[in-house]
Parts: sequence; C-alpha cells; structure tokens
Amino acid sequence: MTNIHDIAKLAGVSVSTVSRVLNNYKYVSEEKRLKVKQIIKELNYTPNNNAIDLIRGETKRIGVIIPYNNNQAFDQMLHGILNKSSELDFSVTVLPSKYNKKRELEYLAMLKSKQLDALIITSKANHWDKIIPFTQYGTIISCEYTEREEIGCAYVDRFASYLEVFQMLKQKGHQRIAFTTARGNESISTKQTINAYQNVIGEMYQKFHIGNCFCLEDGYKAAEILLNQKNRPTAIYANGDEVAGGIFQYCQYNKLQIPEEVAIVGQENQPIGEVLGITTVNHRLSALGAQAFELAVNRTLDKVEIPYEIIQRSSA
Repeated sequence: MTNIHDIAKLAGVSVSTVSRVLNNYKYVSEEKRLKVKQIIKELNYTPNNNAIDLIRGETKRIGVIIPYNNNQAFDQMLHGILNKSSELDFSVTVLPSKYNKKRELEYLAMLKSKQLDALIITSKANHWDKIIPFTQYGTIISCEYTEREEIGCAYVDRFASYLEVFQMLKQKGHQRIAFTTARGNESISTKQTINAYQNVIGEMYQKFHIGNCFCLEDGYKAAEILLNQKNRPTAIYANGDEVAGGIFQYCQYNKLQIPEEVAIVGQENQPIGEVLGITTVNHRLSALGAQAFELAVNRTLDKVEIPYEIIQRSSA
C-alpha cells in the first residue's frame, strides 16, 4: 500500500514536504508542489484523513449538540452556524440529543478522541459539572449564558426580553395575559418566562400557561384551551411565530378580533409572523449561532451578548 514515504522517494523530496502539500501549506515551492501532486495522481493515492488530522493537530470539524432539528429556534441557530462554517472553511457535525444526558456525554467524548476540534452546545440536559471536565480536550461553547469561566458563550438576555414583552402588554391595558412554552419547568427559558411574568403581572394563573408547544397545530390547540376559559386572556405571548400563527388561525376561524379582543406576540421573526402581521421578539438566533461558531473556531472563552429586538406589528 502506497504511503507518503513512497511518494517522497519518487518525487525526490522530504516526507515533511509531502505532508505540507497534502495539508495545503503555503511554504512549498511551486515546482515541488506540482511534482508531488503528479506522483499522487499517478499512484492514485488517497490520503488517510485521520492521519493528516493528527499531523495537523486539528480536524477542522466542529460538533453541534442540538436537541431537535424541527424546532424553529434551534433551526435558526444551526442556520447561522452553517453559514459561518462555509465562510471559514470548516465542516460541521450535527449531534441530535433529544435532551438525553447519556448521549450528550458520548458526544462530549468525541473531543477526547480528537474527532472534533470544538463543540457548540445549543441547549443541554447535563449540569455543567458533568461537562466541564471535557474542556481539557477541546473548546466548548454554549448558546446560553453561563458564568463558568471554562465555557465560552454567545447568548441573548432572554429574561430581559420576556420582561419587556409583559411590560409592553401591561402598558397596553392587558392584565389577563397567557403564554406558551416548549419544554416544561426544567427548561431555563420556561423558568425565565414564569419569573418575568410574576415580576410584571404578579401571581401566575396556572391555566394561562400551556407547555409542549412547537408548531402551528400546537398553537391552534393552545388557543382552543385558553380562549374557551370563562375569564379568558386578552393577550397571549407565544414561544414562536409558528405557534403564534396557530393562535392567529384559531382567532380568525372563531371571529375573534386581533388585537381588540386578543393580542398576540410571537418569537424569532419567522416568515409566517411577517405575513400575518404578528408582533415578535427577534432574538437574532442566526447571529447567535454564527458568533458561537466564531468563538469555537478561535478557541476563545469570551461571553458575547447578542442584542434582541421587539418588532411591532398589527397583532398587539
């Protein structure tokens, strides 16, 4: 089997020169580069990428732990990551976790085995104490804020955005405000939404919180539950524009005036929200993903905040 020693001998160059050509290093004369490439072509040689990675000390691959790939928030983060990876000439390995703790740890072990240069965690199930030990093998970047100095992060101040939405609705005269979330109370974003609600509105009426909302159909079902209560809410803050679109659809079907009878606010500035005129909180998750990728590639542990914006439309 042909190896780089054979190529070096036939090309009349050193093994290190062949290695530099295989790794596209600049500091090789054009004459030697062409000679090595000619021999590689004649021998139909295919380099062992794992061996090259070991020589180079990097794989140019970044892993991305993502709980679900059919969730608009994670899809936007991944979109930003993939755009930046193409720009910086890195490859991305998507690692779906479904919030399985054991699977997350298996992905983290890929740093130890040098299959990845760095790892981006969009959301996690494990506590940081379980994750921190893996930082000795490679850079780990979070898409949620953490004070842990061993972890870099690109993040949005979601709590501030939730506060601002509830304050905005309260200033518009709403007292009975409902909201939807994706995961249950174990989720950081759900906890922050509840805390923001209690800070602005006061004690939370349990029937005004609907969980497990991910799509248009979930929004329609949530609206059906919320808007058939005796003292129904006059405003609903949805955890995504698709969910908000389902609520909007229910209101239209049942001839409820928007925003006069029901105000609707969504999240993440999705196309459906723009088409329906739904007020939305844009957490700029594509920009967040791109920033997380830059931190991973540069192996820096900075804490970078991505500013959010509230886009006012006709639904609230």
